[in-house]
Amino acid sequence: MQFIATQDALPEGALLLDNDADLLARAEEIQRHPVLVLQFPKWTDGRAYSQAVLLRARLRYQGEIRATGEVLADMLPLLRRCGFDAVQLRADQRLETARRALGYFDQHYQTVPPERAPERTAAPEVAP
Repeated sequence: MQFIATQDALPEGALLLDNDADLLARAEEIQRHPVLVLQFPKWTDGRAYSQAVLLRARLRYQGEIRATGEVLADMLPLLRRCGFDAVQLRADQRLETARRALGYFDQHYQTVPPERAPERTAAPEVAP
């Protein structure tokens, strides 16, 4: 799976969710979609990070979670840690910078309790 998406179109079957959507109220609908797209209307608005953690830890969502909107390359390590599988970078962001950002942190100071850890089998990869 590629972490950095190069196309702007949403994948087939994707559900686009606003960053103020009530995920718990829409849990059944969410589980029916293979891809969820969470929006960052501003790079300073971090609600989509919380949504991704909620989806992985509480709802045990196993599909792809994609970040879109004002996504900057330096956000990638935290996006990956929160459970995102793919990102669509803002148009002015460079792919080389994004790939470099993914290699910055291979370990974290804070641990995730086992009951909150996403059940993921493979780490996302950067698209060629």
